[in-house]
Amino acid sequence: MNISVIVPVLDEEKTIAATLEALTRLPPYEVIVVDGGSTDRTAEICQQFGVKFLVSHRGRAQQMNYGACHASGDVLLFLHADTRLPGSAFRDIAAALSGPDYLGGRFDVELEGEHWMLKVIGAMINTRSRLSKIGTGDQAIFVRRSVFEEIGGYPEIPLMEDIAFCRALKRMGEIACLTSRVVTSGRRWEIDGVWRTILKMWTLKMLFLAGVSPNRLKQYYADAR
Repeated sequence: MNISVIVPVLDEEKTIAATLEALTRLPPYEVIVVDGGSTDRTAEICQQFGVKFLVSHRGRAQQMNYGACHASGDVLLFLHADTRLPGSAFRDIAAALSGPDYLGGRFDVELEGEHWMLKVIGAMINTRSRLSKIGTGDQAIFVRRSVFEEIGGYPEIPLMEDIAFCRALKRMGEIACLTSRVVTSGRRWEIDGVWRTILKMWTLKMLFLAGVSPNRLKQYYADAR
């Protein structure tokens, strides 16, 4: 089973080296980094790792879809630039997709940082995701390539593209909830404040599920860098 790892980036010089270094130890079948117009050293750092480096229009969904178009793997794994895969990642995906039951899936997540609440938040994210069968981008969503193409890729919206994609995937079949954990940065929680970020994220998700336009919601959300 050939797994293509697609990493959308934008000004990620602080985090991308650790992510790619962790990837090269696995090792991957294919790594595609899709840049949305970085003005820092992101491109230079990526080229040091010998990955396929592409440039597309800015927007996480657009970048992931562009990377998928250039991928050759049977399975597509979408990885955030500040997220590191566990050493068993590819074996776990292969085991989950060895039969026809699951169309794709996601990992459990561990938030990296100093605040004690980050462990609690990670546990809450994992529980919610396991119950709802909806993953988020920082949980390293993976999917069979044929299914991704049938869905039409990620909806090219400025926010909540991961939620919308998983809802579409869930309507088509089963989603695997892997217990192995990716480690992702807790920087947005620490920069904006843990309780404030919890309130903001849950509010945005509820408004999105209630039908509020992602274009409108994007005004209240900014990626921490």
